[in-house]
Amino acid sequence: MTRKLYVGNLPYSVNEDSLRELFAQAGEIASVNIITDRDTGRSKGFGFVEMATEEEAQEAIKRFNGYSIDNRPLTVNEARPREERPSGGRRFDDRRGPRNRDRY
Repeated sequence: MTRKLYVGNLPYSVNEDSLRELFAQAGEIASVNIITDRDTGRSKGFGFVEMATEEEAQEAIKRFNGYSIDNRPLTVNEARPREERPSGGRRFDDRRGPRNRDRY
């Protein structure tokens, strides 16, 4: 079973191929995904690497958590499930409720 890892504090110069090459030292890679800004396409400085097995994932965490790339220590740990966020804009402020327009 594959295991997804969070990789944080990535330098903007790192691309998916170089991240794949690095993590391949710990085992078989199922997938690599660097998160980019929707508008600019620039890296947000973090991504995810999916390792083929639990053992390889643990080896990758042990090897690369704190590993320095371009003088930036990587943060590597097991990825947490994505939090659900409301989609779209809000019509009113959830903390105060709808605005009362009849307050004259």
